[in-house]
Formats: sequence, structure tokens, C-alpha cells
Amino acid sequence: MKTANEAPLPGNCPKKPFANYVALPLRLIAGYGFLEHGIAKWSKGPASFAAILHATGVPAPHFMAWLTIAVELFGGAAFLLGAFVSLFSIPAIILLAVAIVTVHLPYGFSSIKLLSVTDGRAQFGPPGYECDLLYIACIVAIVLAGPGPWSIDAYRLRAGRFVL
Repeated sequence: MKTANEAPLPGNCPKKPFANYVALPLRLIAGYGFLEHGIAKWSKGPASFAAILHATGVPAPHFMAWLTIAVELFGGAAFLLGAFVSLFSIPAIILLAVAIVTVHLPYGFSSIKLLSVTDGRAQFGPPGYECDLLYIACIVAIVLAGPGPWSIDAYRLRAGRFVL
């Protein structure tokens, strides 16, 4: 029996009223970010991105360019809508891990490297892996918390359909 002065244990705290919505801002930023990167690669042409992948030593650069664009476009849309989030989280995290290892790791952690300011405009160096880790953390948090009540996955669960 608890006395009036005992605090609840951390895992047993009463639920906060908006706890179900914790994934919404994470879904929106991760989804928009993935979608934006996919659209940028698509609009410049998959062959341009394949040339970059080839230069960094990624095997099968044309296939990987198309695969990356597909993961970013479909994964971004899935995160935004909260649809099949667990399913799309796996290729998204793999994509981010590959980007860390093949591109960002040599530049260190920080994503912001101010080199100079010219005519009032900041000039930045190559980004590190900080943003990739933030995306991975968002995706893991979304998967652990669930996509939330304003999601297609929640609708499918309420409708009695299997949710991945």
C-alpha cells in the first residue's frame, strides 16, 4: 500500500493526455525529410545520383540510385501518413546507415561546419553524420511509440486489419 508521500515509479507514471501523439511531429519531420531528398534526387535524374554513388564506390550504382529514390519517396510518404511505418523503417534505417558509412563518416559528427561568411552568406563544409543519426532516432522512436492515432496504421488497427 502506498502512502501519500510516495512518488510513482518512473515506469508507472500516470499517462499524460497527449502521449499518444508523440510520434506525430517525428513522423512529419522524418517523412517530409525523406520525401524531400527523394524528390531532389528524382528531379535531378537518377543517373546523376548514380554517378555520385559510383564515385563513392557503391556497387551497382544505377540499381542503388533507383532503390534509394524509391525508399526515400515511398518511405517518406509512409512516415507522413503513418502507413506501414514498421515495414518502411527497416530499409530507411539501412539507407541512413549506408549514407553514414559511405559519405558522412569521414567528416565527423557535426552536420554544420561553418567555413566562412562571404557577402553576408554562410559557406558550409561537407556535413557529418549527425542528421543521419537524428533521422534514425526519429524512426526508432516512431516504431517504439507507434505511429499514433492520426495515422493510417491506427485506422487499419481499429478496422481489425493486420498492421506491420
